[in-house]
Formats: sequence, C-alpha cells, structure tokens
Amino acid sequence: MHAPRLAACAAALSILLASAAFAGPADPSRFDPTPYKAQKALYDFNFAKPNDALGAFGYVKNHLRAIKEYGDAANSRIVIVAHGNELHAFSRLNRAAYPGMYEELKALKDAGVQIQVCSNAARSRGYKPEEFYDVITVVPAAVIDIAKWQNEGYSYMYAEWFPRLTREEVVKQHPELQ
Repeated sequence: MHAPRLAACAAALSILLASAAFAGPADPSRFDPTPYKAQKALYDFNFAKPNDALGAFGYVKNHLRAIKEYGDAANSRIVIVAHGNELHAFSRLNRAAYPGMYEELKALKDAGVQIQVCSNAARSRGYKPEEFYDVITVVPAAVIDIAKWQNEGYSYMYAEWFPRLTREEVVKQHPELQ
C-alpha cells in the first residue's frame, strides 16, 4: 500500500527537480501574494533639501497601499520622525515657499500616519514647537523618539529619496538591451 504512494511522491519530486534544472534567466519571476500580518513601521526623515520629503512620502504611501491590499491595515501603524532640513517645509511659517506640503502631510495623517518633529532639530533651525503644522507632534529629541519606537517593536525604515530611474532610461543607457 505504501509502495504506490512512495512511487507517486518520487515521480512528483523528480518532475519538480527536473523543471528546476531547466529554469534560466529568460524564465519569468513569480509573484508571492502571501498576506502580511499587522505592521509597525518607523520612517526616519533626515533630508538635505526641504522638498525631499515629498519624494519620501512616496515610500510611506506605497507602504500604506501594500498594507491595505496585502496586510492588516486596521492593526498596522506607521510613524514618521523628522529631524532634517525637511522641517523648513513642515513649518506653517513657510507655507508660501512649500505650497502643497500641508495637504500632503494632512493626507498622511488622515491615513493614520503619526508625524513627529524633533524639538532639538527645530530649535537649531530657528523654529519654536508651535510653528509647525497642526498635523505634527513635536517631540523632545529624534534620537530618543526613534529608540522609543524601536523598543516598542517598530521596524526602522530609512526613506532615502533619490530620483527614480525607469526601464526606458536604462535602455537608453544600454543600447544592447534594445
């Protein structure tokens, strides 16, 4: 009775191994739609240019979309701790210089993202805690706030922003791909 079952398993294994042996660079990748559990993520913002935060918001928005589609959005939490030159764009005193920033921050806040600014970084750039938008919470120091979130089990995400390179641009740089 066990012999037929053992033979079937051996046949299936040999087919699987044979197909893996023929896989190569021209074969397509596979997509894994495995559902994710609730996530706790901490984004560390520390940018050289104030508007770089706009590009980094894309990471956070992608994270929110992925959680909504593949995860547990109701029980997931995302926090941004900002302590770089993006603080200039997060100040309500500079709305005319950074139009649309408040709307971006508010959309993230409305999506459940907690946005925090380092008081030390703000002070060193000439700001008082009350000079930031109402969707922001000013905390004593980024370093202790980041450590606090990590101690609570949040994954550390450094959202370094750089311009996106498209496939079309890669093909232009490498004519052998055409």
